[in-house]
Amino acid sequence: MTTDTPAQLTQPRAASVEVSGGNVSFLQKGSGAPLVVLHHSISSHGWLPLHERLAERYAVHVPDLPGWGDSDRPDWARDVRDIAILVELWMDAMELSGVTLVGCGFGGWVAAELATMSQSRLARLVLVGAAGIRPREGAIVDQLVVDYVEYVRSGFHDEAEFDRHFGDDPPRETRMLLYGGREMTMRVTWKPWMFNDALPVLLTGVQTPLLVVWGANDAIMPLDCGEQFAEAAPNAALHVIEDGGHFLDFERPDALGELIEEFGSEA
Repeated sequence: MTTDTPAQLTQPRAASVEVSGGNVSFLQKGSGAPLVVLHHSISSHGWLPLHERLAERYAVHVPDLPGWGDSDRPDWARDVRDIAILVELWMDAMELSGVTLVGCGFGGWVAAELATMSQSRLARLVLVGAAGIRPREGAIVDQLVVDYVEYVRSGFHDEAEFDRHFGDDPPRETRMLLYGGREMTMRVTWKPWMFNDALPVLLTGVQTPLLVVWGANDAIMPLDCGEQFAEAAPNAALHVIEDGGHFLDFERPDALGELIEEFGSEA
């Protein structure tokens, strides 16, 4: 008989499943009701403190979106709804039901599109600084007109948190992961940039309870977008986290985790 060491017990399980002819890689840890976290356009960057916190209560699954990270690229995918379809097929393959689906940034757009197509596997939906809606005020930052590392840095209210996660001068491996994410993002979000004008209308049919979370200091995605998400869906509420930027899952894991846990406890 083998015995896991404490260090091994802290590590998530890494695996992959085949979806529509390509592999989708994911990390998984914890037990209980399933919770899926969809990452930003910058790709997944491993198992984060937020994931660890949530795994104390949920069976947490963190996939690399198809075309990002270690997941295979679907060459036919040309818009965000294509990615959302693949995520739903991945949940089918994983036999997940009663899912709390958490989408961060671009992943929030994917989660929102998925919910407008099918809610059968969803129990709750959490959108964190989500893309997908055209702002009425301000503008979504264009990743192509700024240095990409500086783009990511601008998404942190506290630059020390950026340095802690990525380094003051991110290594080549990290930069390649970031640039790979940007390339795939361009493939599926270009023209129009980072929004779908049909989404607010489609969200009116989403009955799944929705929590919209925004950083008060989000310099990438205007707060107006969060307000529109909350206005569009019938069972939605907006919560703004003070002293937080766009990447709340990196920068404010405890504040975000507490909101998700409280939302999950609501009847």
